[in-house]
Amino acid sequence: MDVEVRGDGAQVRGGGAGPAVETTGLVRRFGDFTAVDSLDLRVERGQFFGFLGPNGAGKSTTIKMLTGLLAPTAGGARVLGRDVAAEALEVKRRIGVVPEDLNLFERLTGAEMLSFTGRMYGLGREDTALRSRELLELMELDAEPRRLVVEYSHGMKKKLSLACALIHRPEMLFLDEPFEGVDAVASRTLKDLLSRLTARGLTVFLTSHVLEIVERLCTHIAIISAGRLAAAGPLEELRRGISVGGEEGAALSLEDYFISVVGGTREAGADALGWLG
Repeated sequence: MDVEVRGDGAQVRGGGAGPAVETTGLVRRFGDFTAVDSLDLRVERGQFFGFLGPNGAGKSTTIKMLTGLLAPTAGGARVLGRDVAAEALEVKRRIGVVPEDLNLFERLTGAEMLSFTGRMYGLGREDTALRSRELLELMELDAEPRRLVVEYSHGMKKKLSLACALIHRPEMLFLDEPFEGVDAVASRTLKDLLSRLTARGLTVFLTSHVLEIVERLCTHIAIISAGRLAAAGPLEELRRGISVGGEEGAALSLEDYFISVVGGTREAGADALGWLG
């Protein structure tokens, strides 16, 4: 597999010309409702990219289009230099996806789920077995090998889904709310693993409502609101672009920056439901 060197010296697996993700005028409509509206987005290879927005902003719809699960109404998208519409199979071979709804076969064991996934990606039996054992151990899912996925907790299912997304050694990960419903121990495992992977050059495209995690992990973000791109760029530059209390260059928290972009206020509703006080 080719390797390129990023500007900061990190080696990026699967190096090639162009960005990891590039969309041009991407649109998705459901009847009269426009979920994603003329989205122009660019993610460079090797970035840990946070894709943020309020509920219903179009985040999951965008990920489904980028991963070939949903056809756009208009516009186009390229992932890892490949046109998603014209080369969907090749794109899917090179990416890993953890969808919000997970889509695991719950009547299999964790090992069987990983074995099926590895074979689906064309791995040999020995490679699949070796990688499955290592991933189950890493995710702390190896204690009860005969336990069915249907008996897993939500956090265990999240970790298994991430293991399935990694087994074929993808060049890019798409993660849709990977920390939702995950306890602190599982969350730490996932965060540490993702940090190590991006340090080795893997590109990660993450959506999450847990802004503290995004702030800790992501170097670049984009914010989408009502289907439209509201902000994009390096996280630190964006946070310093708004003065705090008249002080130029003072960085906002990601929460404050996010609210300033999407138009909310932290005090909204503070005087409501006074009868409860």
